[in-house]
Formats: sequence, structure tokens, C-alpha cells
Amino acid sequence: MPDEQPLNEAERLGPAPPVPQSGVRRLVSLAAIDIGPIRRHREYRLLWIGLAVSFFGSEISFVAVPYQTYKLTGSTAVVGLLALVALVPLLLSAIVGGAFADAVDRRKMVRFAELGLAVCSGLLLANALLPHPQVWVLFVVEALAAALGGFLRPSLDSLTPRLVEKDELTAAGALDSLRFQIGLIGGPAIGGVLISAAGLPAVFGIDIATFLVSLTALTMMRAVPPPPDAEPPSLRRIAEGFRYARSRPELIGTYGVDIVAMFFGMPTALYPAFARNFGGPSVLGLLYAAPSIGSLVANATSGWTRRVHRHGVAVIVAAGAWGVGILLLGLAPNLELALAALAFAGAADMVSGIFRSTIWNQTIPDRLRGRLAGIEQVSYSSGPLLGDVEAGVVGSLAGVRASIVSGGALCIVGVAAAALLLPAFRRYDARTFAPELEGEPAPA
Repeated sequence: MPDEQPLNEAERLGPAPPVPQSGVRRLVSLAAIDIGPIRRHREYRLLWIGLAVSFFGSEISFVAVPYQTYKLTGSTAVVGLLALVALVPLLLSAIVGGAFADAVDRRKMVRFAELGLAVCSGLLLANALLPHPQVWVLFVVEALAAALGGFLRPSLDSLTPRLVEKDELTAAGALDSLRFQIGLIGGPAIGGVLISAAGLPAVFGIDIATFLVSLTALTMMRAVPPPPDAEPPSLRRIAEGFRYARSRPELIGTYGVDIVAMFFGMPTALYPAFARNFGGPSVLGLLYAAPSIGSLVANATSGWTRRVHRHGVAVIVAAGAWGVGILLLGLAPNLELALAALAFAGAADMVSGIFRSTIWNQTIPDRLRGRLAGIEQVSYSSGPLLGDVEAGVVGSLAGVRASIVSGGALCIVGVAAAALLLPAFRRYDARTFAPELEGEPAPA
């Protein structure tokens, strides 16, 4: 036997014990958002950056379209009808888009939708440059953009689980929400300023430029092929997705609670009229951005969410808190309190979104993620769109503040009723209810 070497002092004593964290450091590490998926996965990083830039530009235009509609018509009901026009194409395209997301390269689907949305922004720019812009063009573009969104969202939502590890899904969900919040905060605020300073054509021109960034990033990504057993889109495949959703009470709960909260408590169609009480277009951007500021704060301190396992209860509580924020908005006597109420509502919505996203990603197998994301797109979007219609009609009949206050109150009541009617959703615990998704493809 070879001679054994004597142990040095460090080897004899063994590894040093971990240095205990101070209370402040432990609290910071608990709260801070986990950016690990962006650092570790190149494809996810490209997707995150590209979509963050294009969504920022889209949110600049998001303020411009309802503002232009209200300026041309002077009616909150017409602004609300913009959402109604978008609803039907969104419902149809989301279901079909979900089937395609399970059958083709999801990256290509996202790129196709982004290119189509860039064309829509080009149409808005051309209309804004006319001596007399046409209201019907805004409605047509809104319908086209909604249809493209129905193809974009299922592929995008089902793409993330293919780019990160399973134990990173909660962190990736928070990062995806952060990407949206950056746009939701900066886009409307800058859009309101640009409308006043440079006019509507400049807003739409910037939006077009941001799509060039996302299209470049998506082209640089590697292909993300469908699962090996994928079949072409068909009615049978679409029906399979609906059967699976109906069989999972935790999914039904996420759809139902969110639809109820958004239908009664979504006042965005009233923002152009509400802003007139506080300063006009420049304030309009702040109203759109305020919920996202609250969402960003909640997102940036979302490290605690990985310790929560009763996700159903978390969604219910957060949705009810959204209604409280909208109720306070309608009662706010000045701009500062109105923005604070919207920020509180946005923080609650972010918490709800993180847990809903985690439930979807933990309970849906990859072969069904596109179709289930299409169903989720229907629930996620139909609530706010119908809520805009409801808020606009009530606002035109009873007044803007009455519409907001009644919507917030009905949101609280509706969420409480949904919670009582969905006991399985209330009991959902990720430690015992989430199935093991065997045979999942490895991250791209």
C-alpha cells in the first residue's frame, strides 16, 4: 500500500460550518426575486429580453388606442366596445392557437404572432397620419390584434416550461410576470407623455421599432419542437384539452375566480374619462401604470411565494384584495389616493397570477400545455374584456365613480361566492394535489 499522507489542519477539522445569516440578510434572501432561470438558460434569456422589449412598445400603444377612440367619439361606451369587438376573435383564435402550440414549433408560433402584431401597429400609424383618422380602423385593428394574441399566448405560456427545469417554474413564473410589469409600468407612463408631447404617430412608430428587437431575439433562439407524439391540430385534439381541464378542479378554480374578479372589477375602459378629473392625457398614463407599479413591488419581493403550498387559498385571497383596491379607487378623492388604490390592486393581482401560473405549470403535462394555455387565454382575457364592456356601459348610465365602486364591491362578493362553490380548489395543496408529470421533455 502506498504511504498515507498526513491530514493537514483544514482536512482534520473538516468543512467549516456555514456562517449564519443575519436576520436582515435572511429576510432579503427570502423576499428577493430569483433570476436564476435567466442566468442559466440561454433560450429563456433570449425569449425574456425580446418579449420584454416588444411588450413595452405594445403598452405604449395600449394607452394610445383608447385615448384616440375617446377623443374621436367622446363616449366611454364606445371605448368599452373596443373590448367587445376583440372578444370573439380572441376566443376562437386562442382555442385554435392552443392546438397549434401542441403540434408545431412553439418558438415559430410566437415569432409569427409578433410579426402580425407589428403589422397591426403599422396600420395604426397609417391611420394616425390621416387628416381625419377613422374610428372603424381602430376597431378592425383591435380585432386583428386580439386574434394574433390568441395565437401568441398559448405558445408563449407553454414554451417556458420547455426552457427551464421543473423546480424553476415558480421562479420563471415570477420572471415572466416581471417582464410584463416592466412594460405595464413604463409603457403607459411614457405613452401618455408621448401623446401630449409628440402625438399619436410617434407612439405607434416606437411600437413598431420594438418588434424588431423581439423578432431578432426569437430568430436567434434554437427550435423548440413539439413532443414526439404530437398530432396535427383537430377538433378531437381540442376536445381532449377541454376534457382534461374539466377533470382538474384546481384548473376550474383558477379560471372561475379570475373571470369573476376581472368581470366585475376591471375599470380600464373608464380611465380616459376618469383622468379628466385630474389632468387629462398625462395623468391617463399614470392610471394605466399604477397597477403595474404595485405588481412590480409584489413581484420583486416574491421570494416568499415558494414557501406557500396552499395555492388555491392564495389565489382566492389575492382576487378578493383586487376588488378591495378597485373599490378604494372609486372612493378616492384625489389623484394620489387613486394611484395608491390601483397600486394595491395591482400587487394583489400579481400574487394571484404567480400562484395561478404555478398551478397550471405543475398540473398540466407538456403534450397538453398548448391547448390548456389556449383555454386559460380565454378565461384570462374574456374576464377583462367583458369587464371593460360592463364598466363602460354602467359608467355611461350611472357615472364613472358609481361604475368603479359597484364593480369593486361585486368583485369581492363574487370571489367569495366562487370560493364557497369550489371546495376542491380551496383545498388545493401543491404537496399533495400536483401530479407527477412523468416523461416530460428536458429543457431545450
